[in-house]
Amino acid sequence: MVYQFRIFSDEIDLFERIIEIDSDALFSDFHQAILDSVKYKNDDVTSFFLCDDRWEKELEITLLEMALNPEEDTWVMDKTRLSELVEDEGQRLQYMFDSINERALYIELEEIRSGHLAKAKCVDASGEAPVQHIEEDFDKTIQAILKGEQTGGGFDLDGDFYGDSEYDQDEFDLQGFNDDFSDDF
Repeated sequence: MVYQFRIFSDEIDLFERIIEIDSDALFSDFHQAILDSVKYKNDDVTSFFLCDDRWEKELEITLLEMALNPEEDTWVMDKTRLSELVEDEGQRLQYMFDSINERALYIELEEIRSGHLAKAKCVDASGEAPVQHIEEDFDKTIQAILKGEQTGGGFDLDGDFYGDSEYDQDEFDLQGFNDDFSDDF
């Protein structure tokens, strides 16, 4: 069987990917197809979550074996086939790509059809993917500010710390403070 998944984000409205993958593929294959489609580096610990109809997380499929208790059932991407856990159109998943900041892509199984695919493929891509690491976005913003490219309300890094280049600390008036406090100055 061939699964067609629609992937979208709660961060960027126009972002969408459609990935087709064989139902017998491993979750690790799906993980790599997602990374390729959004051009993310494969340098984070990620997880898939099966979700209910309200996107509430139910079951986690991890990139790495993380079970502390060997008797506990765990699902690991490179040992779990999609067909073991995903079998109905409309099934919802989350792909947690930034667990520190709890950022995820949302996935819905749109279509199941007969056939076989040797390799997953992205058949439709629209919009820019969310940045993989929030720090990257922050770093880009800081670089833009330092280069003077920041627009709208930005920072004036050349101005005086107090906001007025005419500021004179000798003009600071202690008037209004009680006498005991002003004696300390």
